[in-house]
Amino acid sequence: MRQRQVNKPAHRELAPNQGKVKSALLLFAAAAMLLAGCSSANDQNDAASNSAAENTSTSRDTSSNSEASDAGNSAASESDKTDSSHSEEPAPATDDDAPVDEGESAPGSQYDDSEPGQLTAGEWNDLTAWKEWMRLLNGGEGQDQQSYWSFYPKNRLEVVVTGGGKPVSDAEVSVVDGDGDTVWEARTNMDGEASAYAGLFDEQQSGEKYGVVIRSGNQEKRYENVPVPRGSTLKVEMEEAVKPSDDVDLMLVVDTTGSMQDELDFLKTELKDVVARALQDNGQQLGIRVSANFYRDRNDDYVVKDYPFTKDIDTVVKQLSQQSAGGGGDFPEAVDEALENAIQDHDWSGDARARLLFLVLDAPPHHERKVTKQLHELVETAAAEGIRIIPVASSGVDVQTEYLMRFMATATGGTYLFLTDHSGIGGDHMEPAVGEYEVKRLNDLLVEVIERYASENG
Repeated sequence: MRQRQVNKPAHRELAPNQGKVKSALLLFAAAAMLLAGCSSANDQNDAASNSAAENTSTSRDTSSNSEASDAGNSAASESDKTDSSHSEEPAPATDDDAPVDEGESAPGSQYDDSEPGQLTAGEWNDLTAWKEWMRLLNGGEGQDQQSYWSFYPKNRLEVVVTGGGKPVSDAEVSVVDGDGDTVWEARTNMDGEASAYAGLFDEQQSGEKYGVVIRSGNQEKRYENVPVPRGSTLKVEMEEAVKPSDDVDLMLVVDTTGSMQDELDFLKTELKDVVARALQDNGQQLGIRVSANFYRDRNDDYVVKDYPFTKDIDTVVKQLSQQSAGGGGDFPEAVDEALENAIQDHDWSGDARARLLFLVLDAPPHHERKVTKQLHELVETAAAEGIRIIPVASSGVDVQTEYLMRFMATATGGTYLFLTDHSGIGGDHMEPAVGEYEVKRLNDLLVEVIERYASENG
């Protein structure tokens, strides 16, 4: 595995059982398959693995121990997960008759970027494996990374909202302190679930009590003296069922600096394939809008290149096809400026069943106090508006980047996706500090993720 220099020495501890244009292509693929009726991809968090490892570099190797086994049993019983093995789906077959020179693509070969379905990836959702996430954060590495990024997610409140016996999507959930100030806002997903936080960016003691307000249309429920964390899910039943909106917003925010070149062409192909399947299979069932956005770094040809939401998928594919990798230089990139543009400068739907922001990257933002504060504000805004950040970690991601992406995903109700080495494409991919997961084709995984967030049957 490639080892990338980190900004701060980190003692690598695998969590017991935790489990550029890049993801843009995938996002649309998912959208296409979303309505096609793909099955849910929750099984990659199924049955947390019985493995743990210790590594002092940014790469991770896994080994078994009894603590990991205990955590796996706990995760399985709490999350109602089905047993699954860490199955590694093989890379696309190679045409034995077609000669391939190193660094070149040949038709039918493992490295033919004209063929979709070649990149491989995994998923880990810390929201559905919360105890494993807390164990990781309580370790030396996890504590270091919480301090490094000033994210402290332990004070989390789980809320499930139903109406007429059915989940209520896009309901507003507010946590209010004793002075009447709102400390966190979130939106429920298609399953009526939301995560709200108290003191996410400040290390605070647990057990403080808050008011919680849930609104959906003209309906409102209010609770007082709610401890955060609560220890169990706060279940809220509204008086009436609420029909979900048909609108779905999909945004791609892709790092196009030079280090992304190795996988960029493959991502373009994946996206085109997904879009074609979406148009063919999904029809007009949902009002899907897509926005493609690209970013590099300070002093490059551009910092952010953005395009508005559109229902014209052909236009988005063209925008993707015109991109190339370049610029960069140092390791960090302008992630904060890209997210600021994505969250604040676009016309997101005010009423939607899903708002998904796929962030495809291989490097962190600059580690500066001003940048970190800006990221906090952007994550808070995204959570309040129901914009779920779903990172797609590419080759080159290091320890700091992984933690920041997982912090952002959990804070906004998203999930963590990561490319793997199984395709043989691109540079080495750091093994994430997660539990047992299934290796899948990236385009298929994206389809499953989008279907899960946008389907009433997800």
